[in-house]
Amino acid sequence: MDLEKPSAGPVGPPGQPGAGAEGCLAVAIRVPVRIVVLVLVVPVRMLWDACVVGGRLLRDTLLRPLGRVVGWLARALFVWPWAALWRYAVVPLGTALAWLGRVLLVVPAVWLYRAVLTPLGHVLVRFADGVGSVLGWMYARLLTPVGHAVAALLRGIGLVLGAVGGGLWTVAAWLARYLVVVPATWLHRWVLTPVARAVVLLLTGLVWVVRMVLLGVGAVLYWTARVLLVLPALALWRWVLVPVGRALAVVGREVGEALGHAWRVAGHLSLAVGRFLGRLLTWLLVDPARWAYRTVLTPVGHTVRDLVLKPAAEAARSAGRAARQALAAARDGARQARADFRRLLFGPPEERQLAGAPESRPAPPPEPRAGIAREPDPLGPREPVAGGTRTLGSSTTALTKD
Repeated sequence: MDLEKPSAGPVGPPGQPGAGAEGCLAVAIRVPVRIVVLVLVVPVRMLWDACVVGGRLLRDTLLRPLGRVVGWLARALFVWPWAALWRYAVVPLGTALAWLGRVLLVVPAVWLYRAVLTPLGHVLVRFADGVGSVLGWMYARLLTPVGHAVAALLRGIGLVLGAVGGGLWTVAAWLARYLVVVPATWLHRWVLTPVARAVVLLLTGLVWVVRMVLLGVGAVLYWTARVLLVLPALALWRWVLVPVGRALAVVGREVGEALGHAWRVAGHLSLAVGRFLGRLLTWLLVDPARWAYRTVLTPVGHTVRDLVLKPAAEAARSAGRAARQALAAARDGARQARADFRRLLFGPPEERQLAGAPESRPAPPPEPRAGIAREPDPLGPREPVAGGTRTLGSSTTALTKD
C-alpha cells in the first residue's frame, strides 16, 4: 500500500526522494510538529543568543585584553630572554669558538698538510714508483717464464687426467643405463602407470559421488533456508520495514524542517526581544543618565567651576606668588648677611683693592622681581665678582701672590 499522494508543489530540492510530491502523513503532522518544536526551540534559541552576547562581551572586555597581557608576559618571560641570550651570548661565543677553531685546528692542519704531508706523500709516491718498477721487472723477467712452465706442466697433467676420467665416465654411464635406467623404465611402464590409472579412476568416481551428495544436500538446505528465512525476511522487508521506514523518513524530514523553521523564527523573536530590552534599558537608564548629565550635572559642574574651582585656583596662584616673594626676600637677606660677614672679616672693597686685590668692575645689581620694590644699595655690590673671589687656583690671595 502506497502512503504517498502526488501534490502540486515540490517539497525538497530536485533529486531527493519526495521532491515532487507530499504524502498525507507529512501534511497531517507538519503543523502540530512545527508548533511543538517552536515552543521547545524558542527558549533554547533565546538562551543561545544570550550566551553568544555574553561570550562576545566577555571576549571583548576580558579575554582579549587578558590574552594580550599574557602574550606580552610570555614574550617578556620566554621570547625576549632567549633572543637576548642568542644575540648577546650564543652568537659572540659561537664567533669566538669559530675563531679559536680556525686558529687552533684549521690553520695548523693546513700548515701540516702543506709543509709535512705533501712532501712526505711525494716521497712515498716516488718510492712506490721505484718498488713498482722492481716488481714489474721481476714479473716480466722471472715470474712470467716460471708461470708459463708451470701452466704447460699442469696442462699435460690435465690432459692425462681427462683421458682417464673420460674412460671411467663412459663405463659408469653404461653400467648406470643397463643396471638402473632400463629396469626403472620397465617398472614405470608396466607396473606404476596401470596402478596410477586405476587409482585415478577410483578417486574420480569417489569425487563424483561426493559431489552429487553435496549438491543434493546443498539444494535441500538452500530451499529450506529460502522457504524458512529468505521469503519471510523478504516479506517483512517489503510489507513492514519499507512502509515503516518511509513513514519514519517523512516524520524525520518534517521534524528537521520544523526544527530549522523554528530556529529561524526563534532567532527573529530573540532579536526582537533583545532590541526591546535594549530600547527599554535605553529608556530606563541611558536617556535619564544623559538627561541628568546634560541638564543637571553640566550646569552644576560649570557653577562649581566658576564659583569654587577658579577662585581656589586664583587663591593658590596668589599664595604661590606670595611664597616666591617670601623666598626671594629670604635669599636677599641671606646674601646681605654673607656680604656683611665678609666685610667684617676682610674689610670694605676699597681696602681689599689697596691690599693688592686686582681692581674689578662691580657687577650690576640684580634686577628687582616683579611686584617687589628694590632700593639702591649705598654700600655697593654685596657679592664679590668672579675676579675678586678667593679661590685656590688664583694668585690673588696673600699666600700665593707674587
